[in-house]
Amino acid sequence: MSDDQLRAILTTTRRIALVGASNKPSRPSYGVMAFLLDQGFEVTPVNPGLAGQEILGRRVVASLDEAGPLDMVDLFRRASEVGAPVADAIRLGAKTIWMQLGVVNEDAAKAARAAGLNVVMDRCPAIDMPRLGLMR
Repeated sequence: MSDDQLRAILTTTRRIALVGASNKPSRPSYGVMAFLLDQGFEVTPVNPGLAGQEILGRRVVASLDEAGPLDMVDLFRRASEVGAPVADAIRLGAKTIWMQLGVVNEDAAKAARAAGLNVVMDRCPAIDMPRLGLMR
């Protein structure tokens, strides 16, 4: 994905569902969620094991169905586990699938692209936004 494509995604996205959210400050998903909130995004943490609790003042939901409407689904999951949330994101009308650092699933990406979604793999918005000069 080109820098121009990343820039377009990051400047038009408002609502993000963060799948695999953690309530532990030492976890990357916690830090990325804090960054995204600080940058003005509306972030809904998704984690069935923490549903009903709060992370960074946001209520955790059990599924993407409860997180909508959404623009982007940010996946903190193993590559082998992203198929189901990608299918849900397609069904729910998300615009972008963002797979975090180390997460690459070509089959899920192909399905998302075929449905018209943007797909970003093996990247982090908390790294790309400062790199692209998109800090708010």
